[in-house]
Amino acid sequence: MAQNFIACDREQELLLPPSLREWLPENHLAWFVLDAVDTMDLRSFLAGYREDGWGRAAHDPAMMVALLIYAYAIGERSSRRIERRCHEDVAVRVITANQAPDHTTIARFRQRHERPLGELFGDVLELCAQAGLVHVEVIAVDGTKVHANASQHANRDYEQIAREILEEAAETDRLEDEQFGDRRGDELPSELSTAQGRRGWLREAKRRLDDRRAEEARPIPAARPQRLEEAKRRLDEELWTECQANAAYEAYRARGRMKDGRRFGRPPDPHQPPAAPAGKVNVTDPDSRNVKTSRGWVQGYNAQAVVTAQQIVIAAEVTVDSPDFGHLEPMVSAAQAELSDVGIDAVPEVVLADAGYWHHIQMDAIVSRGMQVLIPPDAGKRKGTRPGWDGGLYAFMRRVLDTDRGGGLYAKRQGMIEPVFADTKFNRRCDRFQRRGRSAARSEWRLIAATHNLLKLWRHTVTPMAA
Repeated sequence: MAQNFIACDREQELLLPPSLREWLPENHLAWFVLDAVDTMDLRSFLAGYREDGWGRAAHDPAMMVALLIYAYAIGERSSRRIERRCHEDVAVRVITANQAPDHTTIARFRQRHERPLGELFGDVLELCAQAGLVHVEVIAVDGTKVHANASQHANRDYEQIAREILEEAAETDRLEDEQFGDRRGDELPSELSTAQGRRGWLREAKRRLDDRRAEEARPIPAARPQRLEEAKRRLDEELWTECQANAAYEAYRARGRMKDGRRFGRPPDPHQPPAAPAGKVNVTDPDSRNVKTSRGWVQGYNAQAVVTAQQIVIAAEVTVDSPDFGHLEPMVSAAQAELSDVGIDAVPEVVLADAGYWHHIQMDAIVSRGMQVLIPPDAGKRKGTRPGWDGGLYAFMRRVLDTDRGGGLYAKRQGMIEPVFADTKFNRRCDRFQRRGRSAARSEWRLIAATHNLLKLWRHTVTPMAA
């Protein structure tokens, strides 16, 4: 007797069109993303399209938003890889209803709707609040370094930038001499001597002008010569700021008295600003900085987050400072603003942060709002106390953290926020920003945080076996 197998005939044509509902189980993440997008306010996306319906039909913004959210949730952020999944991934084909936007369309949608995509963070946070997942009794603040879309080798000082600008100008002159010879190069060709041709040429020139204006409106220019000019301008601006601040300080010292009326002590050593701008700037992404990590230095940003005990991100911002010092109060304020927008007026009871956030003034300001701050004055790598950090608030905080309640609360910090960064940067491979500029990085970081919250909400609504 021959073996008995289920028939596998790939040449069999379907008699009836398949139903997308049969392609995925009911509790699949794709269906959850589609249901979540249906509840979101997408008017900011629709505002960029003509209301009269003229022009070539565009992909539905709701479908594109769902596609990007699902792609970010599964760790796919490359436009080309997302396009490939539109052909090969059943879940993505369900989301796109068997449409396949190409990678250029996906990239331009992400660029065109940069700010609205970042604002999806608030919509997802509201869904989490409605599901009862946002409890703000204890919150934790921390930052992680994320690579920029730039290399460390693209950092230049003032002299290097000026030399590259001159070299590129000389190369442009050489190419134009080869192309035009003794002519200027802007003479009208013979086919444009008629009125009809001239009108077409003027329309094309106006289109190029509009494209250039749209390009200059972007945070980071696309062409390298323009980025060089922007980098040079920033260095000049930094030098001008330094000169102005130095002159204002010298004038302040010349008055001889402080603001409270006391006389100054010994005059400080004179400071002479440099003749040329000091420091370096990245000519690929001028907003990015060379930030320090536990494994060395990277060209990137300091991505900040505030999370709850349930690992729900309630605030996500991007800074350019390598240390976390000075970001405690701004992040707590951002978290309260996000919570207020989703209808949660409860004030967090305890704020947890590591030693890098120690800031007397900001800690006092947060305590005055009715919140308790738990921050160790000493870093974990240091043996003993910091020199000079004795008595006062330092000794008080050490005593609080030595108690069972204080130590128990602070022990929750690492388990609250570190898994969020681990899931984001390693599990979902969101360890590098796709676009350049701080505004683009902030929008992408908020979208990454939104997809993290959506995954937590999905796992909360489905059974552990299905998740």
